[in-house]
Amino acid sequence: MLLLLPALCLAWAPRDCGCPWGLWLLSLPTVCQTLVPPGWAHAGRVDPGHPLQLTFALRQRGTAHLARLVEAVSDPQSPRYGQYLSLEQVRDLVQPSPSTLMTVLKWLQGHGVEDCQSVITLDFLECYLPVSMAERLLPGAEFHRYVQGQRSLVRSPLPYTVPAELAEHLDFVGGMHRFPKEHKTVSGARARKDPPLARASFHLGVTPAILRQRYNMTGGDVGLLPNNSQACAQFLEQYFHQADLAEFMQLFGSGFAHRTQVDRVVGHQGHGKAGLEASLDVEYIMSTGANISTWVFSNAGRHESQEPFLAWLLLLSNMSALPWVHSVSYGDDEDSLSLAYMERVNTEFMKAAARGLTILFASGDDGAGCRRVHSGNHTFRPSFPASSPYVTTVGGTSFKNPFLVTEEVTDYISGGGFSNIFPMPEYQAAAVRQFLRSASKLPPSSYYNSSGRAYPDLAALSDNYWVVTNRIPLPWVSGTSASTPVVAGMVALINDRRLQRGLAPLGFLNPALYQLQKQGLGDAFYDVSGVGDGGWMGLYWGLRGFGVF
Repeated sequence: MLLLLPALCLAWAPRDCGCPWGLWLLSLPTVCQTLVPPGWAHAGRVDPGHPLQLTFALRQRGTAHLARLVEAVSDPQSPRYGQYLSLEQVRDLVQPSPSTLMTVLKWLQGHGVEDCQSVITLDFLECYLPVSMAERLLPGAEFHRYVQGQRSLVRSPLPYTVPAELAEHLDFVGGMHRFPKEHKTVSGARARKDPPLARASFHLGVTPAILRQRYNMTGGDVGLLPNNSQACAQFLEQYFHQADLAEFMQLFGSGFAHRTQVDRVVGHQGHGKAGLEASLDVEYIMSTGANISTWVFSNAGRHESQEPFLAWLLLLSNMSALPWVHSVSYGDDEDSLSLAYMERVNTEFMKAAARGLTILFASGDDGAGCRRVHSGNHTFRPSFPASSPYVTTVGGTSFKNPFLVTEEVTDYISGGGFSNIFPMPEYQAAAVRQFLRSASKLPPSSYYNSSGRAYPDLAALSDNYWVVTNRIPLPWVSGTSASTPVVAGMVALINDRRLQRGLAPLGFLNPALYQLQKQGLGDAFYDVSGVGDGGWMGLYWGLRGFGVF
């Protein structure tokens, strides 16, 4: 017997469900087909012998225990605060049951699939097989090629099935349906109406010196320990150049000790043109997190059936020694993804939190987003993983006057809102309730799910940055892709101070962040909610200084 596992329109979703794809165990009446995103052209069926790379997410155990453990090690009020697990201990907690492992392996081997690799936590299998074998393994699937410029992807526009006895052992099969969504960094000046303010420092764009001035960082605020590290993740053929980093530091790094080389690249580092996004991430995480060892995870998605974001998640489950802080500028609309996929990715973030890793995601550059439906009941469109309750999501601000170091206001492009998938976590419930009670201007309540996880959690400058890419200094670069590595570098610097004192790294930040806000520590954060050029942002705090931890 076969159990159909298509992407279905769930009860919580509007009728035009956006066709989230994945492994479903619900029998709902409406079946969506894969929607090919704009810009991708169909190029026909793929040859039967064409190689595929598919990722099988095996059902985990112990996730409820994992959630309780994450809460204990991340809460400063808990006696277990900072007592993180090793990757091997996480494996012992969540690894699939022997029955799951045996059932899935027997199914794969029965179809001739033998070239598979697992991860240390044993909950993912990455398998290589030809198209003909994949279509026999997953009846209903039909692999086609799609092209966008020089890029090529292989995906199935049709739902797949697996035997009913496999349904309880698999969360989803990756590399089947999802198209990557690019996070575009904004470049270009934006006009402002505000007059210059008196007694403020004049500047021609955000540089490391401006950030250090604004966030109370001195030239001595640099990393000192060799056992501390930070990282950023790159996707979709985004590469940095070491020469750009060296030139950037020569131009803008004279006021503080710094490094001019990334210490480690995990993955493929291309030799073509540098990407603006990659250059921005590397140059600014190494400016606020100055003199700290930096890694770059390069997930190009060079295999036509590979999902770059999924490949990064697998690396987190397969490396015992990792940087303590990770900055990621990546996101999809929640309504474009399956519930099974998002819940599993959320568990992967729980695994990282249990190990003491800080994962920061950019909130996106589309404001609250807009989901237009034919009935006229438009809603905001939350983004994932920004909406995950187990990551720290970073929004963006801008100077009220773009040429003066003064107060910050909401950057109107900065993403924010409430999840339609994940309920509001307890750590932020009081803060969000207070915000909803006190806000003077809110959009219609039908536009958003006020009981969902609210994001972003904090914010920093995201407007008018200088970046060096392909040896050319570029001004006016903007987006939460800028604010996220800035905050990540600060967190890495705080970790450096904590490690010097024999304390554990900060790990999952959110419980501590919201406790600090509740305590009214105005020397660390200030409220920028509801202030800006346009659009509704939701709740978050801007940074004032970083020493409070």
